[in-house]
Amino acid sequence: MEFQINNRRIGPKTPVYIVAEISANHHQDFDQAVKLIEAAKKAGADAVKLQTYTPDTITIDCEDSYFQAGRGTPWEGRLLYDLYSEAFTPWEWQPKLKKIADEIEIDLFSTPFDHTAVDFLEKMDVPAYKIASFEIVDIPMIQKIAKTGKPIIMSTGMATLSEIEEAIHTIRKEGNNQTALLKCTSSYPALPEDMNLATIPHMAEAFDLIVGLSDHTLDVAVPVAAVTLGARIIEKHFTLSRDFQGPDSDFSLEPDELK
Repeated sequence: MEFQINNRRIGPKTPVYIVAEISANHHQDFDQAVKLIEAAKKAGADAVKLQTYTPDTITIDCEDSYFQAGRGTPWEGRLLYDLYSEAFTPWEWQPKLKKIADEIEIDLFSTPFDHTAVDFLEKMDVPAYKIASFEIVDIPMIQKIAKTGKPIIMSTGMATLSEIEEAIHTIRKEGNNQTALLKCTSSYPALPEDMNLATIPHMAEAFDLIVGLSDHTLDVAVPVAAVTLGARIIEKHFTLSRDFQGPDSDFSLEPDELK
């Protein structure tokens, strides 16, 4: 079940692997992105994670209701194209950010959202891949990522058991046995009472894989509880300050909270 990202072993008896998700919290400021990486390292995180897409690789510029953020989200009613234009991490930043992360010895990898993003990240030589909950049914992309032979951390928030099983089968069919599953409740922010953490030991038993938690609650109690149930990876959105309002700030931890 164990696998390795750079020099860090991840397994049932290793320390919990902590991932700080930067997402949109750089607010389109490169220096802010650098400060986030440095602050994550100082707080004790093992990795920082980016997202690799552009508005045009993830959606289309359309005002139809199908292309607006849904009810009950912080972005309700906003056009997806506009939201992603605000939230995306410019691709020209990403190799520079990886170099900075390498220099201070914190892992940096990303979530791709299409095939061009996988090709781009391979040129960056990222040490691992994250697959978002919404992409767990994108079997061709999962197959492409699996063929890289690199570790894969896959969120399951939107998935049925059969969809998880198909994704894992796709990865294993390519000879890649370095996979972890993250329990995820796809609400932003998520309420502790909606987390259903009993899924964590169930997934570990059902799929015989490392399991963890991608957590959108507002504090640290839920991930602590998740670790007692067997989570070996914790992913949390991370910001320098929630006072810097942005698409993800309302469900992101500040440095002292991450520490």
